[in-house]
Amino acid sequence: MKRTDSQSIGKLLEDFFESNPILADRLAETRLVNHWNAMNPAISRYTVNLFVRNRILYVKLNSSVLKNELMMCREQLITNLNREAGRNVVDTIVFT
Repeated sequence: MKRTDSQSIGKLLEDFFESNPILADRLAETRLVNHWNAMNPAISRYTVNLFVRNRILYVKLNSSVLKNELMMCREQLITNLNREAGRNVVDTIVFT
């Protein structure tokens, strides 16, 4: 029996996530957190906790110097992280 309506797995997953935007957002949030940890070893070494809630990225750092430096380039970080996540996931970053 020959199948005539075959589709690639990538296309099927893309269609699935388009029909389930909540899952697509969660997947993008996971990509964002993974990118933060892989972005710069020096930054990830000082990152204690990292999570996304209500389109806000909460980052707990144990270095006040790094916290101040990251606050100055917050908008650039948001742009880069959203680009890596593949969609607009984060509107702001809160450093604690």
